[in-house]
Amino acid sequence: MSNFGGIRHSPSTFASSPASTTLFRRLIWEGTVPLEIRVDSKELPANSNRGLECYFIQAPRVSYLPLLVPEIKRFLQDVVFDDEAARLMKEEEWWFESEEGHLLKWHWPIGLIYDNHATLTTSRPGASGSARAQAVPLRLTLHLATPPNDRLQLSPTAEACKQAFMGQLKEADFLRWGNTKRMTGLRKAEQDGMWEGIKEHNFDDYWRVASKITPTTLPASSPHAPQSSMHTRPPSADPQGVPDRDGAYSVRSVPIRLYLPEGPVLQDLAPPVLEDGTPNTLADMLSLHLPLLFPAPGPGAGPTLAYALLQGVITPPEAEIAWLGACMSGADGWVNICIGLGRNR
Repeated sequence: MSNFGGIRHSPSTFASSPASTTLFRRLIWEGTVPLEIRVDSKELPANSNRGLECYFIQAPRVSYLPLLVPEIKRFLQDVVFDDEAARLMKEEEWWFESEEGHLLKWHWPIGLIYDNHATLTTSRPGASGSARAQAVPLRLTLHLATPPNDRLQLSPTAEACKQAFMGQLKEADFLRWGNTKRMTGLRKAEQDGMWEGIKEHNFDDYWRVASKITPTTLPASSPHAPQSSMHTRPPSADPQGVPDRDGAYSVRSVPIRLYLPEGPVLQDLAPPVLEDGTPNTLADMLSLHLPLLFPAPGPGAGPTLAYALLQGVITPPEAEIAWLGACMSGADGWVNICIGLGRNR
């Protein structure tokens, strides 16, 4: 069960409704995380107001660290730096570290950074279905100079972030449909419009274009049964005999990545339907790739030793992969699942 705003729902509750798909997408879009950003005291210019070098922000989960820089810069110019220091600032040299001194991956969505850090620093939250116990500010250190370009690979500018974002969209598009025709078929103005939707945090502007490349709805008939998939039912089973070619169960694979604590990122094909025609679930995928942490049910099966955190929500094992892909993916098209250690209660 998932918990949004205190209302508990099963992922299957709204699966057949296009309106509810939009509802969950908007809930994901409006999700935020608290950040505490402190300028490295050793890099503060002379005459800075050292009592105000810390900045708090409730950042959108779908946004990126480079997109926060203009707002942080305005704060520093207004209350921390003197006029001379503000004039000499070069924001293209700014970069972020975690409080523990780990270089932050600026090309990751902020929500993914937050969830990944949460699984590293906390045990399993309570069984309420959400990660509210972890809703404390993520403390970041902002460095104003000497970026470690050998580790950053690219300068963490908004333009570089845009290019990384577009690359993620194209990769997700290929995994989802087996080609990138939907992405390459977009006009440049449409692709730019998606990025502007991220920058301005405008749900309607983003999804006006994104709906052209992502599954638009779940099948209308029996969405939880095997026959709801285009893999197992004829076109005549769809309303008016029209195949559900853009449905969540019609994709080749759902773009999913598993982020292990201090470990590698796992990625593999995740079909919406298994070979036996049953819907692929999160439990199926986790027991396949991480059997020691998520043992498959059966005689002698050990306890589940970990949990899956997706968009700040502890995701139930029965959640269908197709549903997660349609309703819980990030703006970059990926279902980013962070794995935390801790037994079920």
